Amino acid sequence: MTTASNRSAQFTKLHKVLKKHYKPVSVDPSRPVLEHLIFACMLEGAHHGVAEEAFASLVEEYFDWNEIRVSTVRELTETLAKLPDPPAAAQRLKRVLQHVFETTYSFDLEGLRKKNLGPASESLKKIDGSTNFAVAYVTQSALGGHAIPLDAGTLEVMRILDLATDQEVESGTIAGLERAIAKSKGVEFGSMLHQLGADFTLNPFAADLRAKLLEVDPEAKNRWPKRHTRKSKTEAAPADEEEAPAKESAAADKESKKASTKGKKAAATPKKTSAKKDPDAKKATKRVQSSGKEASRGKKASPAGLSKRKPR
Repeated sequence: MTTASNRSAQFTKLHKVLKKHYKPVSVDPSRPVLEHLIFACMLEGAHHGVAEEAFASLVEEYFDWNEIRVSTVRELTETLAKLPDPPAAAQRLKRVLQHVFETTYSFDLEGLRKKNLGPASESLKKIDGSTNFAVAYVTQSALGGHAIPLDAGTLEVMRILDLATDQEVESGTIAGLERAIAKSKGVEFGSMLHQLGADFTLNPFAADLRAKLLEVDPEAKNRWPKRHTRKSKTEAAPADEEEAPAKESAAADKESKKASTKGKKAAATPKKTSAKKDPDAKKATKRVQSSGKEASRGKKASPAGLSKRKPR
């Protein structure tokens, strides 16, 4: 990890590289505080142009902020379809409007301009749906404070550049960033850094993005996220074709084993054919036995019959 002095120098170097590749985006000062907060819900994770289109779609398709508040997340997601993560933006938007309405019974946050930056920032943090990015953006754009908005993509870029620790990425704040960047350059630096983070969100493995980060720190290549590849269907097909014959041969082996086992059992226990007699043979035997009995009866009866006969 870089030291505090080295980190400050790297922030300055990062600013120079950003100016080389991006143009700063100006803030619309005429927007009310609530609209700045709503726009921050659109801008988080997205480029400024896409966020402006999403904001314009809300204004055109809905009658007022109350209609948006009572709309479903699914309906809002369809309206914000051009954003990188429409459901997340819709959730943030709906929660913010619901909280503001329940606490003020209106859609007006202009009272925050009258507060000091500290209390105003704390009030923004208490709004349900407002993230660290949204609080910093409103503080910078609407309240005139010095805060650099950092969303998930921007924080990951700073981690790759060794300008943020894992703990800072998790907390959503980077120590020393506002001190290294002058307040007069805060809006310029913040808007260009956000564009870099939005590019990372769209495609973290883009070649031009990698080149920009290597300009800031050549060692960033060692901290680059690993690409997770998936096997394509064409690659998986040959594997399936190879597995099919193996399964068939295994099934054939099982069948042959079953057949041989049955053959062995049959040889070991032969059928007792002698115990069972043919039905026709049984009938013939009975006939012979009955005829024999009748013959023996005839022999016994014939002498008696002759002795009873009278002479002529």
